[in-house]
Amino acid sequence: MGLFGKIISKLTRTSNASAADWDELESALLGADLGPTLASKVVSTARSVKTDSAEDAVYQALLSALSTKSREISRAPSGPTVILVVGVNGTGKTTSSAKLAHYLTSQDEKVLLAAADTFRAAAVDQLLTWGERLDIDVVHGKENADPASVAFDAAQQVVAKEISFLVIDTAGRMHTKNDLMDQLGKVRRVIEKVVRVAEVLLVIDATTGQNGLIQAKVFAESVDLTGIILTKLDGSARGGIALAIESELGIPIKWVGTGENAKDFAPFDPQSYVRSLM
Repeated sequence: MGLFGKIISKLTRTSNASAADWDELESALLGADLGPTLASKVVSTARSVKTDSAEDAVYQALLSALSTKSREISRAPSGPTVILVVGVNGTGKTTSSAKLAHYLTSQDEKVLLAAADTFRAAAVDQLLTWGERLDIDVVHGKENADPASVAFDAAQQVVAKEISFLVIDTAGRMHTKNDLMDQLGKVRRVIEKVVRVAEVLLVIDATTGQNGLIQAKVFAESVDLTGIILTKLDGSARGGIALAIESELGIPIKWVGTGENAKDFAPFDPQSYVRSLM
C-alpha cells in the first residue's frame, strides 16, 4: 500500500470523516515531502471535491497540484536540439545525461554526448564509460579544461555531422551560487554562437526531500529551466517533492530515473505518479 493508502482507505470506509482523519492525511502528506503549504492545500481541495469517494477526491487534489505545462521534449524547429543537463553534484546528473541519450537513441535519434563537467574528473570518466557501453560518442577535453570550450566543440560537431540531439553534462560544483550560475551562463552563450539551446533540464534527487525544492528555486532564479529530471524515484524515495516543485515553481517534471540501469529512465507520467503515491 502507498505512503498514505491506509489513511485513504480509512476515509473511504467512514461515511463522515472527522477533522482528525483529515489531519492524519495531512501528516502523511507531510511525510511524503509535500511540505506544509501544499499538504494543507491538497487536504482542503480534497475535502471540497464533490464525490462519494475519498480516494477519488484525494487523487484529483494531488493531480491538480501538478503543472499543466507540456512534458514533451522541446525540439529545435530546425537543426540539432541541444539539451543542457544541470544540477548539483550527487543528484545523478551525469548518469541522467547518459540515460537520456540512451532513451533518445532508442527512439532512432542520432545523439552526441558532451562531458562538460570538467572540474570533476570522475564525471568525465563516468560519461565516457556510459558512452562506450551505449555506443554513443562523447566529446570531452583534458582534465580541468574550460567547460565552455568542450560545449563549443560539441556544438560544432553536432551541426557538422547533422546529429539530431546534443546532450551536455554540465558542471555541478556549487562553491557559491554565483560561481556555478556564471559558468552555466558562459556555457550557454558559447553554445548559442553555433546553435540555440532548446532544453535546460535540472536534475533533482527525490530522496533529498525539501532540499530538492531549495535547489530547484536556486536554479530557477538564475537559469531558464524548461524541465526537471527526478532521480531515485523508487521504493525507498518518498517522492512527494515532485508535487512540491511543480506546485510552487510551475516547472514540469519531464523524466524520472528509478534505478541504475540505462533503461531505468522514462517520461514522467502524472497519473501513474499520483497513483503510486496513493
